[in-house]
Amino acid sequence: MNFLSLFKRKIIYNLKKKINIDKDYNSKNLDQLFFHYGSDKSNKFKNTNKPGHGYSQFYVKYLKKLRNKKINILEIGSYSGASAVAFKKYFFKAKVYCFDINISNFQYYSKDIKVFGLDVSNENATKKIIKSIIKKKNLKYFDLIIDDGSHNLSDILLAFKSLFKHLKKNGFYIIEDYMLPNRYKYNRDIDDILIDKMLNLLSKKKIFTSQTLSKLNQIEFHKKIKKIYVEKGRLKESNICFIKKN
Repeated sequence: MNFLSLFKRKIIYNLKKKINIDKDYNSKNLDQLFFHYGSDKSNKFKNTNKPGHGYSQFYVKYLKKLRNKKINILEIGSYSGASAVAFKKYFFKAKVYCFDINISNFQYYSKDIKVFGLDVSNENATKKIIKSIIKKKNLKYFDLIIDDGSHNLSDILLAFKSLFKHLKKNGFYIIEDYMLPNRYKYNRDIDDILIDKMLNLLSKKKIFTSQTLSKLNQIEFHKKIKKIYVEKGRLKESNICFIKKN
């Protein structure tokens, strides 16, 4: 993604009229929030009978204790902002930072949601924006980092390599739909280790061959990863993992 395309999308985002959610719908039920705002993380899609991924139960299972705390959430792949808004409503003291390649789709506004146009495959641009957030927001670490981006193998691996170090102690790095590169050639855009195999070997603290993650990267992960939890949602491609940091 070139700079000009990102710049054009930023202009559209800035000019676009958005829905202010700060005094909007409220609920303590995360699945209802996902459903209300149209996120595919809910048990079913809004206005249809089709099932969604059903990820809400797992977010509640692992993260319910954070609901009343002041936390910082980084979401990769926000699209229209449906899940970002739902997270903000559920974790009502949270600040949410959204990275997306096309922020012109973003529909919502909140004083606690910040949106950044970014292609996470650009490692230098990612570092620059993270540095800017840390400086301007006086933020050292994120409590949650959620990868719901392109689901391309290259982007998943590179984001994990670049961003896991910015996760707070006992925080969670979450990867949604991580089996897509196993199932679709489009998402398996590089010849590298698949995410399910990576998770298995990281949990066993074993070194593996990877173009993206060096041996030093992996050793650091072995030191910093406390536990990896994997869950299966409602659809064939509904796989989600929660990687807890030491």
